[in-house]
Amino acid sequence: MGHTTPEHLKYTKEHEWTEIKNNIATIGVTDFAQSTLGDVVFVEFPEVGTQIKKDESFGVVESIKSVSDLFAPLSGEVLEVNDKLEENPELINEEPYNSWMIKVKLSMPEETENLLNATNYQSYCDKNS
Repeated sequence: MGHTTPEHLKYTKEHEWTEIKNNIATIGVTDFAQSTLGDVVFVEFPEVGTQIKKDESFGVVESIKSVSDLFAPLSGEVLEVNDKLEENPELINEEPYNSWMIKVKLSMPEETENLLNATNYQSYCDKNS
């Protein structure tokens, strides 16, 4: 389908990407996710300082088609949220990989072993599209 899947990121089957540096994960949604959602009109993120848990909802993305929960790829404490997206949610459609949502200090770094690499994520998308 021609979705981009940057090699340096890790992915989840919920169509989120993570970039991990020094035990801090930057999290956003993938190109595949934004194309499935359609035009994003609203996002809701947790407060800074919130503890999030892997596989639990940490926020919401609302598009003209649907409302979708965002599921945490990893557990930890929210260090930063991207306020820019709350004002301009359409950036998620325009630049999914530059539009990070939250940054999280990992409480269980071993969880990163369960993330997919670009190749595995791409084949997961191909099977499920």
